[in-house]
Amino acid sequence: MEKWDGSAGTSAFHMPEWMIQFADQKQEFNKRPTKISRRSLSRSISQSSTDSYSSAASYTDSSDDETSPRDKQQKNSKGSSDFCVKNIKQAEFGRREIEIAEQEMPALMALRKRAQGEKPLAGAKIVGCTHITAQTAVLMETLGALGAQCRWAACNIYSTLNEVAAALAESGFPVFAWKGESEDDFWWCIDRCVNVEGWQPNMILDDGGDLTHWIYKKYPNMFKKIKGIVEESVTGVHRLYQLSKAGKLCVPAMNVNDSVTKQKFDNLYCCRESILDGLKRTTDMMFGGKQVVVCGYGEVGKGCCAALKAMGSIVYVTEIDPICALQACMDGFRLVKLNEVIRQVDIVITCTAPQPSVLKGNKNVVTREHLDRMKNSCIVCNMGHSNTEIDVASLRTPELTWERVRSQVDHVIWPDGKRIVLLAEGRLLTLSCSTVPTFVLSITATTQALALIELYNAPEGRYKQDVYLLPKKMDEYVASLHLPTFDAHLTELTDEQAKYLGLNKNGPFKPNYYRY
Repeated sequence: MEKWDGSAGTSAFHMPEWMIQFADQKQEFNKRPTKISRRSLSRSISQSSTDSYSSAASYTDSSDDETSPRDKQQKNSKGSSDFCVKNIKQAEFGRREIEIAEQEMPALMALRKRAQGEKPLAGAKIVGCTHITAQTAVLMETLGALGAQCRWAACNIYSTLNEVAAALAESGFPVFAWKGESEDDFWWCIDRCVNVEGWQPNMILDDGGDLTHWIYKKYPNMFKKIKGIVEESVTGVHRLYQLSKAGKLCVPAMNVNDSVTKQKFDNLYCCRESILDGLKRTTDMMFGGKQVVVCGYGEVGKGCCAALKAMGSIVYVTEIDPICALQACMDGFRLVKLNEVIRQVDIVITCTAPQPSVLKGNKNVVTREHLDRMKNSCIVCNMGHSNTEIDVASLRTPELTWERVRSQVDHVIWPDGKRIVLLAEGRLLTLSCSTVPTFVLSITATTQALALIELYNAPEGRYKQDVYLLPKKMDEYVASLHLPTFDAHLTELTDEQAKYLGLNKNGPFKPNYYRY
């Protein structure tokens, strides 16, 4: 596999025979809403660089009762209590959601069908910490079909779908997660996944690096039996490189975040659709004619801008990078400084969890000064992974009143009556307030599954205690598995063409430095 530094070299990845064979086979929002009860927010705000364990939820989206899942005694139909979810009785509803997701995740289903015969993950004990959604459930059940045992916690206190967690628990997966966890709950759930008698993980699948951090902090000896780590987020990858630089990374790690299939599909196409979904579900607003400022024009910003422009919004862009800034200008967007438009815009969206050269989310992109100058009913939200882009902590002051409108929607009201609409308390909009397209998640999940298979089956010595980037051959393979959905037919190189171009007829087709 190629190292992160982009140095050229022969890939260490070897496609299993079943993978090669299968590849061959499938070529307006109401400005003054009726007041509901005002509630003072007294809790403190954690200043974590991630959105996953930042603090307790101010309000929980409780449909049944206020009892903490930790205080409930629940068992599934088989008598097992090795899980902690909101309500195990929601399992049937969750199962239907999972079945819907399966229809939009063709590559995982094909992988499950093709590889389960030889069980390439037999003996694997995978501990995972990701968003627990129907799409994750399809991934988990695929890993199970391939022979793995799994224990799972959530990487975000708001993103868990309670009914899906219940369905997984009913199916026998030890799942510890519910929507609206406190910070203490968050770490308790991770610990219950890891610290269990008679079971020790030998693989880690992480999103944000919290699980890996917890094991290093509490159970460092476990790394003696762990074969590798697969990480899919900017934040988590940053943590891994920090460990590697300090000489503390004691197992091989796969950087899924910077694979082509994650950056170009999950970040761009996913955000192009989910930004509209998140805003619609929370505010019921109309986009036509609205003035929007998007902070950041990376892959996420590009997707958001394209969607909003197509809906008739007037879109401005802020950028620090002259290359991304020029791209925005060439795409027909006006490049501005936030101060220039803050008094007139209807929506402010931060997309400032940057590309892999920086590896961490920006801080205070939207400051208290900006918030003070916003027009009445301006909507403020974040599409980046971190919870630091919007200075929400500066709004926790006595002169401002917080009013909960609906789940994940707050009015922050100034003494003169002006209010802004803050979504998800400044955390990730998409998975906190809505869902994301299943098909795109299929691409990322398939990449994760293949990375786990590769690391688990790699002979000793192939991978050092370092962070590896997925090879382009694997990216191409994942893409090829999704083409049959569109009845798409790839053109094949002739022998003469392949020789002329200096390429293998089966790929990889682009050099490592190609940007797509």
